[in-house]
Amino acid sequence: MKFLDNYSEYSYGVFRIVIGFLFLCHGTQKLFSLPIDFPYPLNAMTTSAGVIELAAGALIIVGLYSRYAAFIASGTMAVAYWMVHGLNNPFPIVNGGEITAFYCFSFLYIATKGPGIWSLNKK
Repeated sequence: MKFLDNYSEYSYGVFRIVIGFLFLCHGTQKLFSLPIDFPYPLNAMTTSAGVIELAAGALIIVGLYSRYAAFIASGTMAVAYWMVHGLNNPFPIVNGGEITAFYCFSFLYIATKGPGIWSLNKK
């Protein structure tokens, strides 16, 4: 499958943008009830998470300070996993934390790899 090597930078760019957009949507849901209402009442913790999701998602999409934003987002998702899901059961498939765990490690990857192509500040 060596022919796919020519597309690795492009696929990473798409990955970074899509993950950032999905994360941003969690923030807009919490803070603005867009595209759908957030089903829980906001408190200091969920409001803080919403601000991080919105800001980090936007920075990751455009590739501006994406290493810092992704590192903070990864830590936020690690905390969210253990506070909301991990104490119920350590296995994500059982405790409903698959998305949170996926975000955590996706952002860790983005933090280590950097913004890549299609970014405001390259490498």
